[in-house]
Amino acid sequence: MARVLITGARAPVALHLARLFHAAGHAVLLADSQRYPIAAATRMKQAYRRLPSPRGNVAAYAAAVSELIAEEGIDLVVPTCEEVFFLAAARDLGGEAIPLFAPDFGTLAAAHHKGQFAADGADLGGGPPPTQVVTSAAELRALGYERDRVLKPAWSRFASRVLVRPTPDATAAVVPLPTDPWVVQTYLPGEEICGYGVAVGGRLLAFSAYRPRYRAGAGAGIAFAPADDSAALQFATAYAHRTGWTGQLSFDYRRDAQGTLHAIECNPRAVSGVHFFGPGDGLAEAMLEGRPAMPTETRTLAAPLAMLVYGLGEALRRRGVRDWWRDFRGMADLFAFPGDRGFVLPQLLALAEIASVAVRSGKSLQQAATDDIEWNGEPLGQAGLPEALKAT
Repeated sequence: MARVLITGARAPVALHLARLFHAAGHAVLLADSQRYPIAAATRMKQAYRRLPSPRGNVAAYAAAVSELIAEEGIDLVVPTCEEVFFLAAARDLGGEAIPLFAPDFGTLAAAHHKGQFAADGADLGGGPPPTQVVTSAAELRALGYERDRVLKPAWSRFASRVLVRPTPDATAAVVPLPTDPWVVQTYLPGEEICGYGVAVGGRLLAFSAYRPRYRAGAGAGIAFAPADDSAALQFATAYAHRTGWTGQLSFDYRRDAQGTLHAIECNPRAVSGVHFFGPGDGLAEAMLEGRPAMPTETRTLAAPLAMLVYGLGEALRRRGVRDWWRDFRGMADLFAFPGDRGFVLPQLLALAEIASVAVRSGKSLQQAATDDIEWNGEPLGQAGLPEALKAT
């Protein structure tokens, strides 16, 4: 039996991973900086530990994690959100003994930087479309104006500040900086697919592809259906091999006008594809023992409360309430799991905590949900950013 620490307990994927490790016979501990993260309510854990926020307080966070690992005899730390960057920095740049299921800090940073990822994956089958990095308004103007492109910060998540086919005025309002670089990427008009994978030593052991059905605004998916796409799998396999990846890695893909699938960005963390792995599918064994795993869930999954908060609002704006209601009734609850409690109250508590942060900070719910764990390229530790990224 292994003792596994899952961080980022605010994320539904952390809850699902905790259940999978518990079902596989392992002891599970959860950690986060929130008071009421949703995964902390599961019966399938030994303990929940509240940690300091990593953003802006890396030393305190690293010390708290190291203390928890030593006290509890943790064998593996499985991150789920962007705390992975702070954990990797503590391990690789700070010398902390963290048994982290993630690649080295430089590899993580290169995957997270949308311009660097596009360069690294350009010659792999199904690689990113043409992408350029700009660090000033002058560089952006020098590219001229084209309608069919996407502008987005190089360090971002959940479609934050993304401009899809922007107008000339919207383009002119973008002010890239060396500390806030942007990428200019060719717009692809086809369907979107997402993918989640687990790799060890560059070998992709598990992969699930899925289609987002509903989103929280333009960002995170709140309902999704499984997809079977060989091109998505092939790119993930090639990228994991090239980088020698050990850990979780996820991709967003989009089809071009000819129907060819392209990876447009990488998220070096867990995403909703985790939910398509059931308790007998071997995902825990893939992480702990390096064995292959295969997802077996075939239903469309949804977060019911999020579907009410975000999905219904989208349906009202688009006058599609009847379609939304049909979809809502036909989707399976991603929080349901044999032997665990219902999660209506934990969802409400988690939402209330995030809403409180949003009100106090003047930020949106989505921003408040991740602000204290985001990493946007700031130097971490004495080594700071990898030299290759400084020059990007």
